[in-house]
Amino acid sequence: MTISRRNFLGLLASASISQGYAGDVSATPVRRFVFANNSPYDSLDPHTVYDAGRAGPRLNLYDGLYRYVDNPPTLIPWLAESFTVSDDRKSYSFKLRQDITFHDHAPVTASDVVYSVERMLALNQGPATLFRGVVKPGSTEARDKSTVAFNLTEPSAIFMSAIPDIAILNSSLLKARAVGSDWAAPWLARNEAGSGSFELTNFDPATGWSAKRFQGHFGGFGSNPIDELEYRNVMETNTRVLGLMRGDFHGADGYMPYDQIQRLKKSPAVRVLEQEAMRVFLLMLNNAAPPLNDVHFRRALAYSFDYDGFINGVMSGSVTRNPSPLPNTMWGTPKDVKVFTYDLDKASEELKLVKSPLRPLKIYALSGYSDSEQAAVLFQAALRKIGVESKVTVAPWPVVAKSLDSLDTRPDIIPIWRSAFYLDPNSWVGEGYGSRYEGQKSLSYYRNPQFDTLLDQALVSGDQEERKGLYERMTRMVTDDAASIFVYNSRWYGPFSVKASGVRYSPVNYGQDFRWVSMEI
Repeated sequence: MTISRRNFLGLLASASISQGYAGDVSATPVRRFVFANNSPYDSLDPHTVYDAGRAGPRLNLYDGLYRYVDNPPTLIPWLAESFTVSDDRKSYSFKLRQDITFHDHAPVTASDVVYSVERMLALNQGPATLFRGVVKPGSTEARDKSTVAFNLTEPSAIFMSAIPDIAILNSSLLKARAVGSDWAAPWLARNEAGSGSFELTNFDPATGWSAKRFQGHFGGFGSNPIDELEYRNVMETNTRVLGLMRGDFHGADGYMPYDQIQRLKKSPAVRVLEQEAMRVFLLMLNNAAPPLNDVHFRRALAYSFDYDGFINGVMSGSVTRNPSPLPNTMWGTPKDVKVFTYDLDKASEELKLVKSPLRPLKIYALSGYSDSEQAAVLFQAALRKIGVESKVTVAPWPVVAKSLDSLDTRPDIIPIWRSAFYLDPNSWVGEGYGSRYEGQKSLSYYRNPQFDTLLDQALVSGDQEERKGLYERMTRMVTDDAASIFVYNSRWYGPFSVKASGVRYSPVNYGQDFRWVSMEI
C-alpha cells in the first residue's frame, strides 16, 4: 500500500492533535477523585437506600431543602433560602432559591418538592420512617412556584432536624420514566434525577458508580474542585489501604481498624484527618425472637462480651467505651446509665433464669468491616463458654439489609454501627427501639409499651428540657433491658490523598460530601 506525502502529513497532524502535542491544542487535566467504598451499591435511589455505607449518591447527586455541615453539625439553608413555622408548630413553609436547576437544567420548583415527598411516603422505605404519621400523603402543598408548605398532623420535635433527609427529585423526568404506579423506582435504582453537585455518568453494581461535576450547581465551587467523582466497590480493607498508599484511591471510609490507620499515617501519599464522631458500635439483638425476647437471656449476652479486650486489643484503644445507645457527646445521655462489663459468672447467673429453651444463634457480620467480623468471632467464642452456640455468617451490607425485611429472615445478632442521620437523640434512641420505627430503622423489635409512651411525648414536645429528661429515661430503659449490646463510640480517622484538601467532615455526612474538596493534579 502506498500513501501520498500530503495524506501522510495529514495523518501525522491528526495523531499529534489526539495526543495533545499540536500547537495550542492539548488535553485538559482532569481532577478525578476515587473513593474506595466498602459497601457495594445495589441501588442509587435516595428514597429507598438510607444508610451510612451507601450515602454517597444522596450526598453528592441530590440536594435537600437544608443541609448539615461541619462538626458539631450545623443546619444551613440549601435548596430553600428560609422557612417559617406556624404558632401551633404544625405548618412549615419553605421559600426556595431562585437559581436552582436539576441536572437537565429544568428549574427546581415547589411542585418537585411536593412530588418528592409523595413519592417518599408512597415507597415507605428509608427516610419515610422519619415522617410516617406526621406527614400524610396529600398534605404537602405548593403555594406558588417557589413556596412549599408541609402541614403536619401534630407538632414534630424532629421535623427540622430531619428535613435534609428528603432528597428533592426531578418530577417531570421521573413521571416520564414511571410505569403504572411504580414511581419510576426500577429506573431510579440505576439512574438519577437530582440537582446535586455531581451528575451521574455511569453505574455498575459490580464495580460502583461515577459522576461529573455539575457546572450549573447554585452553590458554585471553590478553587480546583473535583471534576470527576468515582465510588469504587473495594471490600477488602488491605486493598483499600494499599490503594491509598499507591495513589490509586484518594479517599476511603474513616472507620478502618486502627492498625491500618497507623499504616496509612506513615505513608507520604496519605493524610489522615481525625474528628470526634457520633457513631455507636453495638451488637443489635432481635428482641422478638425467643430466647432473645427474655430480658435475662439478653443480659446474659451483655455480660458475655469482652468490652475492654475488644476496645484495647482489636481497636488499640482508639475508641471510647459507650455503654448506651446514645453517643457520649449527645444530650439526653444519662450519667447514671447501667454499664455492663465482661463477667461470665453474672452471665451464667442470668442464663439460669431463662425459661425458653436455648438454641444456636445466628450472627451476621458485615464483610468489608473488620470490626464487625472480629466482634462476631470474639462474641461467638465467649458465648460458647456459657453454653450458648452460634453460627457466624459474613455478608456484604446489602445482603444483610435484605435479611431485615422480615422477622422470619432477620438474624439474631448483628455487630453494626448506629450512625448520625440528624442531630437529635431520637436518631439513636427513638429510631433504634421505638415500635413505630420497626423495619429498616429499628432493627431491635424492642416493643416496650412504656418506652413507646415516652417516645410519643418526646416527639411532640417543644420543651428542650422535657425532651432531655424523656430521652434519659428511655436510654436507661433500653440499657438496663440489654435491648442491644453497646460497645463504643467511634472516632473518625479519614484517610485522604495528600492531593486532596478541603474535606468538610460532619458526623452526619461521614466526610463524603465531596463538593467542598479541592484537588491537585
